[in-house]
Amino acid sequence: MPITLQRRKGGAEVEAALARLQEFAREQAERLGPYADQARDNAARRWYQARGWTAPRLETAALRVEDTLAPRVADLLNAAAQKVEPSPVRRRVRRVPRAAVVVGAGLLGAAAVYGVVRLRQASQDAEWQQNLQNAREQVRETRDQLAAKARETQARLRGVGGDAKEPSDADAAADLNGRVAN
Repeated sequence: MPITLQRRKGGAEVEAALARLQEFAREQAERLGPYADQARDNAARRWYQARGWTAPRLETAALRVEDTLAPRVADLLNAAAQKVEPSPVRRRVRRVPRAAVVVGAGLLGAAAVYGVVRLRQASQDAEWQQNLQNAREQVRETRDQLAAKARETQARLRGVGGDAKEPSDADAAADLNGRVAN
């Protein structure tokens, strides 16, 4: 009867047999452990020696293939490439010389820059004209306000002196000593 079936039945003798087998495995591992270490060391040394023996032979084989077989393969591949290569496509001849295209592009660029500069100047000129118009309007308003104040002051002064004559615009301007002109 196999051990797995006996173990499933749960017998005490199966447990004892299993313990004996485990003890035997431990003893054998202790006894054979140094031999396994020695075998591993020998295998590593032999592997190193095999690599040392193989490397020069592989290098020699590579040189022989390179000298004898490679030129033949290279010639064969070159001939196949020439057979497969399509015939060159004829290029179209340009009707306009390259220099003319470059000069035309330069002229277009210069025209664009000139247009941008002129637009900026025009917008700046319009802004200056608007500012000048606003300044003129402010000067007119100030002049009118000062003339009205002068007339009012002159009327009060004449009213105090007994002469209640309404001054004209010319009189008001003359009273300001020519500081404000029309």
